[in-house]
Amino acid sequence: MIRLVIADDHAIVREGLKRIVADAPEVRIVAEAADGGEVLRIVREQEFDVLVQDLSMPGRSGMELIRLVKAERPKVRVLVLSMHEELQYAVRAIKSGASGYLTKESAPGQLVQAIRKIAAGGAFISAEVAEQLALGAMPGGVQAAPHHVLTDREFEVFRRLVAGESVTDIATRLNVSVKTVSTHKANLMQKLGLQNQSELVRYAMRHGLAGDDV
Repeated sequence: MIRLVIADDHAIVREGLKRIVADAPEVRIVAEAADGGEVLRIVREQEFDVLVQDLSMPGRSGMELIRLVKAERPKVRVLVLSMHEELQYAVRAIKSGASGYLTKESAPGQLVQAIRKIAAGGAFISAEVAEQLALGAMPGGVQAAPHHVLTDREFEVFRRLVAGESVTDIATRLNVSVKTVSTHKANLMQKLGLQNQSELVRYAMRHGLAGDDV
């Protein structure tokens, strides 16, 4: 039996996921969460094998949440289910400790396949993501794009800024101070060599990082 936890801040998405895995008799959903805080509470209070996690939820989210889950429960396997198709998100998720990455555009059958595979100790990633991970591990590999040097939190702030969120909005979503977000913004702008919001958006579009949903 594979004990599963589903974490997504949209109730309709959670319901859809539950219907998909209902066709897999060996998978049992033991809990669901709508934000990062609920995920961490479940991690501390319940036994389970696989966490299917949205990349963007209120409170703790994204790569930070993956690392926190793995720190609390190293044996729990994390499958990221995200709106983002860009390789950068998948590579960062795997480096943070996830065992698999699927987009929400994937076929329903792939979800069950991915859950089974990572529960058995394997990984579920695309060939493109595997190649990027391999290239990153090679000495003298290809020159990385500037956004690859951003920390996970800087990258989180970056993608929210590109999506049109204000510094205040981001601070509320991430449960940090406005000053902290402003510092992250200043650091990422410096690393990317950008001067203003327009340049930031153009950079994101040029590198395929301007998704509609965060």
